[in-house]
Amino acid sequence: MRTVFLLFDSLNRRALECYGGTAIATPNFRRLAERGVVFDSHCVGSLPCIPARRDMHTGRINFLHNQWGPLEPFDDSAPRILEQNGVYSHLITDHYHYFEDGGVCYHGRYSSFEFVRGQEKDKWKGLVDLPVEKWRGSIHEMRFADRRDVELNAVNLVNREYIRDEADFPTAKNTELAIEFLETNKDADNWLLQVEYYDPHEPFIAPARFREGLETGYDGPTLDWPRYRRVCESPEEVAEIKANYLASVRMVDHYLGKLLDTMDRLDMWKDTAIVLTADHGFMLGEHDWWGKNRMPCFDEVCRIPMMFYHPDFVGQGGTRRQALTQTVDVMPTLLGLYGVTPPADVQGHDLCRVLAEDKPVREACLYGMFGAAVNVTDGRYTYFRYPTASDGHDLYQYTVMPTHMRTLYDPKEFDGTVMAGPFRFTKGMQVMRIPANVNSEGSPMKGQTIEDARNALYDLAADPGQKFPIDDPAVETRLVDLMTRLMREADAPGEAFRRLGLSVPDDISVGR
Repeated sequence: MRTVFLLFDSLNRRALECYGGTAIATPNFRRLAERGVVFDSHCVGSLPCIPARRDMHTGRINFLHNQWGPLEPFDDSAPRILEQNGVYSHLITDHYHYFEDGGVCYHGRYSSFEFVRGQEKDKWKGLVDLPVEKWRGSIHEMRFADRRDVELNAVNLVNREYIRDEADFPTAKNTELAIEFLETNKDADNWLLQVEYYDPHEPFIAPARFREGLETGYDGPTLDWPRYRRVCESPEEVAEIKANYLASVRMVDHYLGKLLDTMDRLDMWKDTAIVLTADHGFMLGEHDWWGKNRMPCFDEVCRIPMMFYHPDFVGQGGTRRQALTQTVDVMPTLLGLYGVTPPADVQGHDLCRVLAEDKPVREACLYGMFGAAVNVTDGRYTYFRYPTASDGHDLYQYTVMPTHMRTLYDPKEFDGTVMAGPFRFTKGMQVMRIPANVNSEGSPMKGQTIEDARNALYDLAADPGQKFPIDDPAVETRLVDLMTRLMREADAPGEAFRRLGLSVPDDISVGR
């Protein structure tokens, strides 16, 4: 068996034709959908980027215990387990968060890896004297709202100076390296190739040809990077941001096509599986929001694409699955392709069995971001439940490798830290219990606040856009019970229940 695992960042599935998108053509996503099986009810687990990847490595939900951080010493890792079972794994990525303080330990789990530079705020090229005034004239003023914006955006703007031709784009380089791997290893067996595309994550930069036909009437400085906030732009500005996002989706669709062409040319479909998904989606003005993290976990962010081609299930090509699946299923699925049994504490399910028959693998999915709402869906309903206190009261991180996204902890941040545990999944290890500040500058919130923090229940059958919360006490009670059960199965600390106004189960022993 050979596997190509394709992971995209911030891919809103509603932009894809195979999920009902009509704004642009995405022929290569559609091409894979016609060969493989499309999952219609695939959900995130832990948000955002690095927490999602920890879910994919370990097969476990982690947002109830930690905000953002490395793989822990007690964590299982799919590529490492595969290597221990004779399967070679290779990572090609332009996802620079792996190489910041808060993302270490992931790439080293693969047999080998390649890192393509230059995405977003990747500290790639050195330029001491920054041409800020030049940038002010060419980049929309929203990116220079305060000093911190200037400092962070400068990293990206320096990178843009070195991304001029289409071949310079990280997406193009990723694909070139992936094709090289396929050509080099076309006659080898027992390997996993993971190709990660940071695109279409913001900033929404793509070669000009991918913007053709997406005219907006906007006539101003470059506007391709919305801030995570409520929509306050003019209709023309909104259209411009959306058009640049769609251009990025067109670009990744085009380069996906190059990989599929290589599969055709090398006659790899007979013995090579493809798994394609995303870490999360992105709000493009829906519910009057841009981005992710700050707003409730609407489906634009949390219902993500999933396609699965398996050479043993060619006859299922073009079919769809309604079984409720999520990010934690990636890990046991990758192991299952090679006949490897997942560790006992894995929460995910091997989706190979869903290819044979569309049978449920779970009753509900638990998902969310550390310190914000805990959310649950049974596929028909979604329920958002927020902490009763929004100030971070009684909020702790459990880790032995404390880091923020881009910085180490300041010594003062360890005030109040005690040793706790072990949890059921820490393999007998105690961990640090550190008082947390979800809105700190070092967190994924970057000092911003969580907004619209109200419990809400939606009926997706009647209201797929989640525009009209419903009042149905019986359904809410059932989903609360499911939430409590899933939190208990994840070994959530006691205060996680207490913060949500839920009773702490008797067998929860950590963090009372």
